Amino acid sequence: MRLAVFDNHRVGVVEGDTLYDVTSAVPEAGPQWPPVYMSRLIADWATRRPQIEAARHASTGVPVASVTLLPPNPCPVHVFAAPVNYARHVGEIGARSVSAGKSPNEMCFFMKATASLVGAGGTIVLPKDSARRFDHESELAVVIGRTAHHVPRAQAMAHVFGYTCLMDLTMRIEPGIPQEERVTRKSFESFTPFGPFLVTADEVPNPHDLRNRLWVNDELRQDARTSSLIVDIPGLIEMISSVCTLYPGDVIATGTPEGVGPIEAGDTVRIEIEHVGAMSLPVRHAEAYAPRRF
Repeated sequence: MRLAVFDNHRVGVVEGDTLYDVTSAVPEAGPQWPPVYMSRLIADWATRRPQIEAARHASTGVPVASVTLLPPNPCPVHVFAAPVNYARHVGEIGARSVSAGKSPNEMCFFMKATASLVGAGGTIVLPKDSARRFDHESELAVVIGRTAHHVPRAQAMAHVFGYTCLMDLTMRIEPGIPQEERVTRKSFESFTPFGPFLVTADEVPNPHDLRNRLWVNDELRQDARTSSLIVDIPGLIEMISSVCTLYPGDVIATGTPEGVGPIEAGDTVRIEIEHVGAMSLPVRHAEAYAPRRF
């Protein structure tokens, strides 16, 4: 099943190019804060899936193109990310990265602010008039379905609810400029495009052999398969759950392959992951300066 969040925090099921509104089966859905209805739905999926299916059959579909897609989970408790998790990406950024040739085996994971999430209907917004370099990173995202604490890799995949596409936008380090924390440089609002839909795990034949591509305008920048992950999905779940508890709806960005490069205002960035989905977002500058400029 492909789940979507759209317009004013409504929930839908997507089949082909058609969206079926199933918000009647998610009564807590809506813009009221905090918008945690998708995490609750995921946590209780075994009970609530039949209700979603009944609502889908009672719904009249509309074209997906007629709605504005929001993040398929607007407010997960955590957004985890794996640094440098493809061998050919190791060292690619050079002095503009803090990784220094290390992989998640040495560095483990980092966090992104939930406030950085934006859906497929959104826009990537760069700080106004910044001279810094901002890069795209194309990633498969894993969405957790069950509470996971100290989960060994042999049991890890049973804790996966589904998958979606994720871009990890990053402000790079520059020589002579104080080095901000990685979380800061990756957590500007709109720096985690996430979507377009949340695809349940039963619809993805093998998450460890998916083609992951990203274009800037018409230029193919990244093209790799998830079979090249250094630390695979069970390994990431084992690693993260050894440190803290993962909750239903939590997101793990599995890392980006080689081909990372800069984006600028006026660009369009497109991500496509086999069996998972595709989305394109425009890039623009913020209309106003933040109190602290970057």
